[in-house]
Amino acid sequence: MAQEPGGTEIADIAALKALAQPRRQQIFQHLSLYGPATSAVLARALGLNTGATSYHLRELARYGFVEETEGESARRERWWRAVPGDRRFPRRTRQTAEMRLVMDEFNHHAYAADLALFEQVQRESADADLGEWADGFPYSRGSIRLTLPEFREFFEEYIALLNRYKRPDAETPPEARTVLTRLLAFPAPEDAS
Repeated sequence: MAQEPGGTEIADIAALKALAQPRRQQIFQHLSLYGPATSAVLARALGLNTGATSYHLRELARYGFVEETEGESARRERWWRAVPGDRRFPRRTRQTAEMRLVMDEFNHHAYAADLALFEQVQRESADADLGEWADGFPYSRGSIRLTLPEFREFFEEYIALLNRYKRPDAETPPEARTVLTRLLAFPAPEDAS
């Protein structure tokens, strides 16, 4: 993995394929959101079998996306956690044809999962007593005119903003909630008129 400005670029096709596999995306997302878990906990939460979940965890660990951690029980179980980090993918112009196929599949599943989760949480919020968090669904859709260097700078500033609000668990107030953020930015099609 190469170091990009502020992040680590994942250019190894095997690592990309490992992360792009839909069940592994689910496992990685679950560990990222809810913290450490065993393969049995993940299997129940995601509707998978424990053997397959263990296999997928080992594959994710092989490429550094997850790692074993201390368990939350006295029993001898294997606990896993998502390895935190700013992971970047190679720019489209530097991707091979095979890498583009893998990235297209990865993005397809990731965007669909993100949208499904957003819709689920939004629906469930109507029935839940979220208090002030009921208004925690901001949405923005806009357009800006940028050069490519400005676009890259915009992205780095976005990542810097996210990082400014990250803090260790010990410094997080008890009333804080995990907030999922997604940035989807792309050049508009050329005007065909």
